[in-house]
Amino acid sequence: MTELRVLVVSLDRLSRAGLAVELGLQPGMTVVGQESGSEDSLPDLDVFSPDVIVWDVSWETASAVRNLGLIPESSPPVLALAATEQQAAQARSAGAKALVSRGISPEALDAALFALSHGLQITDPSLAHGSAEATPNNGLASPLTPRENEVLRLLADGLPNKGVAARLDVSEHTVKFHVNSIMGKLNAQSRTEAVALATRLGLLPI
Repeated sequence: MTELRVLVVSLDRLSRAGLAVELGLQPGMTVVGQESGSEDSLPDLDVFSPDVIVWDVSWETASAVRNLGLIPESSPPVLALAATEQQAAQARSAGAKALVSRGISPEALDAALFALSHGLQITDPSLAHGSAEATPNNGLASPLTPRENEVLRLLADGLPNKGVAARLDVSEHTVKFHVNSIMGKLNAQSRTEAVALATRLGLLPI
């Protein structure tokens, strides 16, 4: 399996080091560098050649978001770590393609980065409430995307992640991210509970 090359950016040294350690322990992940992302030290992408960039914007948010906006549009996609909806919205406006909470687990961050590398735009439901997206329905924290509905139907058929990935012709990492997102939106603690809640909400045929 090809290793995903990740560049870690944060104005806070301890945050950079912690993220690098967490990501370095994940299978299929290689941390190619750590940068502050300060105005006089923007990441040299030609040197690191990352596939994706993790940028913690919650430290000195104004500076981080301004500097994020200086990254060329042709650069690898950026996943922004944010502590609040406001920080997430600012990072989105600066060009981040993925927005996740700073409290995300290493495993979920790993899945989000692999999904991002496959062209998916990702928003943690906990950071999306202030966005101008469609109004949530059926009591969900936010609506399921068309792809999430496909994954949900395959989960209801009893397929494991590997089976869902094969059916949809995507990676298991991508499926894992979608499953986590579905569970978050349904406030479910397991795949089985997610299917049960989705059926009760009319998202799946009985």
